[in-house]
Amino acid sequence: MEPYPKAYLYKRIVQAKLLMDERFMERIDGELISNEAAFSHSHFIRLFKQVYGVVPRVYLSNLRLDRAQQLLDEGCSVADACLRVGFESVPTFSRAFKRRTGTTPAAYRKVREERARNMQEEPLEHIPNCYAMWLGWPQKRDPG
Repeated sequence: MEPYPKAYLYKRIVQAKLLMDERFMERIDGELISNEAAFSHSHFIRLFKQVYGVVPRVYLSNLRLDRAQQLLDEGCSVADACLRVGFESVPTFSRAFKRRTGTTPAAYRKVREERARNMQEEPLEHIPNCYAMWLGWPQKRDPG
């Protein structure tokens, strides 16, 4: 028989995940997180991966990158987004962002700004044809 029911172990893992969700922008080390769940560091990593499919370090990085992407969408500078989400340096942030999205944060931000500007200038060009047809609007003009 197991010393603890699975629900109890799961609750402790979720408690540690919630700590990461709340404090992802701070400097959080693996020991702090595993202590929150009251597991040894290596045991916590194994259990966390079983539950969430990734190790805690990757989960935390993904949280930070998701929030950074939102900040860049809102017009935040790359350096400011980097620091606000808990990365310690812009080069580390840029490498992680590029590895995940395929583009640098600066290039991502530039494309998003250009798209927003284009949407302001040509809003009808950003309405899908299927929606326009459903409303009975004429089709978009042919670009060629």
